[in-house]
Amino acid sequence: MTGPLPTVALVGNPNAGKSSLFNALTGARQKIANYPGVTVERKAGHASFADGRPLALVDLPGSYSLTPSSPDEAVTRDVVLGRQAGETRPDALIVVVDAANLDNHLCFALELIALGLPTVIALNMVDLAERDGLTLDPDRLARELGVPVVPTVAVRRRGIAELLAAVDAAVQASRAQDEPRPPAAAPSDAALHQRARALARAAILAETPVRRWTQRIDAIILHPVAGFLILLALMFVMFQAVYAWSEAPIGWIEDGIAALQGAVTAALPDGFVRGLIVEGLLAGVGAVVVFLPQILILFLFILLLEASGYMTRAAFLMDGLMAKVGLSGRGFIPLLSSFACAVPGIMATRSISDEKDRLTTILIAPLMTCSARLPVYTLIIGVFIPNRGVAGTPIGMQGLVLFGLYVAGIVGALVVAFVLRRTVVRGSAAGFMMEMPRYQWPRLRDVAIGLWQRAWIFLRRAGTIIAMTTVVLWLLLTFPQAPADSDVRQVDYSIAGRIASGLEVAVRPIGFNHDIALALIPAMAAREVAVSAMATANAIDADDDEEAVAQSLGERLQGRWSLATALAFLAWFVFAPQCISTIAITRRETNGWKWPLFMVGYLFALAYAAAGITYWTAVAFGLG
Repeated sequence: MTGPLPTVALVGNPNAGKSSLFNALTGARQKIANYPGVTVERKAGHASFADGRPLALVDLPGSYSLTPSSPDEAVTRDVVLGRQAGETRPDALIVVVDAANLDNHLCFALELIALGLPTVIALNMVDLAERDGLTLDPDRLARELGVPVVPTVAVRRRGIAELLAAVDAAVQASRAQDEPRPPAAAPSDAALHQRARALARAAILAETPVRRWTQRIDAIILHPVAGFLILLALMFVMFQAVYAWSEAPIGWIEDGIAALQGAVTAALPDGFVRGLIVEGLLAGVGAVVVFLPQILILFLFILLLEASGYMTRAAFLMDGLMAKVGLSGRGFIPLLSSFACAVPGIMATRSISDEKDRLTTILIAPLMTCSARLPVYTLIIGVFIPNRGVAGTPIGMQGLVLFGLYVAGIVGALVVAFVLRRTVVRGSAAGFMMEMPRYQWPRLRDVAIGLWQRAWIFLRRAGTIIAMTTVVLWLLLTFPQAPADSDVRQVDYSIAGRIASGLEVAVRPIGFNHDIALALIPAMAAREVAVSAMATANAIDADDDEEAVAQSLGERLQGRWSLATALAFLAWFVFAPQCISTIAITRRETNGWKWPLFMVGYLFALAYAAAGITYWTAVAFGLG
């Protein structure tokens, strides 16, 4: 033993309330530093037994197993086994478990008990377990485990005195033995989980029907086949709703923008200012703002699924699939965040400890279909895909195509991850555990706040990046002015038109025309700008043509594009590089330009190939 001052380590799964218990035991008598040689936080402090004798406490990083999958877990293993440089092996362990989640937390507890150190189980957060209708028998659990079990509520300091008394007794009993208890043979993972489930069932005296129903629902939701089909069905319904529910509000916004354009046209004389406002700002920005209802419907579903507790279960379902391509389940949340925007998704990869795993997740995050692509998708689908049921069913063809584009992005990301993990970012998937939250009804107020925040972000983006880019594009499309007697269209005669004509040479083999070439360059600032660029060009092109003025952007595109070109354009946007902000955040997170340039290069190559294959396949089927 280490001497008269015993050292006790607090160990447990993440989210067991371990830090709260450490704070309750030590108060202000603690200090924080890093372990030698690693950037893992070390928290140490002092407490006292009932008679005033001191003891040293160490709060170890949260872990799921003694087989580490991260630097944090490696430190925990090394400390409890006495391998950590500069650290003495603890004299005793306080294993903190979540009373409401015994099945998962007892797995690690059984591993720690098998080490042979004096051990006390802190059955923490029993108040929350009772609130959820769970009644436990700590004495039965103690008999089954062979170590003391003390119910605690760390945040209210309940059970602290009893916990310290149990630790004192365990340490004294260990020191009274002639020889320390030898460690037991390490059980297999399957045996650990089986034993943990049996112990959890034995310790439960009573539980409410709600908990039983949760288990029954999870048996279906988390089933490897049925659960995955349910996930696909939810996604399918979500994309059907994006079209079915948004038609009326989109019409209201279009009417409002048209009224504003009419009012400005009536109030201002023909000239530079009127053209800037009507053809530039209102035509360009309005063409993007009109898709706000579809974006809000998409996020309504996402917020409801998150608040209900389903989204974590979706992550669990995807973990097995991600492991097959060499990714950790820890990458699911960053990739899920990338459906909103790749920037916060890439920043969220900081939670991934393995550097190669993290880099792979960063490189494929742009393939997740962010909300900025939605205006492009919905414009082209709305114009070129018939608004009718599939094969006489109520399943909308437009929603089905949108669903297919999202699936294409996900499949593309998994394929790219599979290739990267076996070539330039070689490595294998790490293990991953997660805790399932309770099912609950979403709070309407929280959902409303989330929708308001998303709407504000979208409108602010429309009023800044998109507005500025649209104004610059309008200027480039307006000057120099084509001569009055010229047969050349103003769009083709302008600076932007000439740049687009040069780019068109490179993209014509994949079915792209002058309109698309014009939209691709400003779309690098923000995806939605592709729509505003086409709307601005359409407004300028139609300026002197009364028949063209009466046509909407969609009607104009339908008359100028083939279906093959439209499908190729959609395929391009599934894979094309993200906006400048995404490239910048990738550069910051990877500390250099090597990986951002690699990302842009492979995404451009994928986009070009996907668009070309789509175009020529469609032409072969007579759609060109």
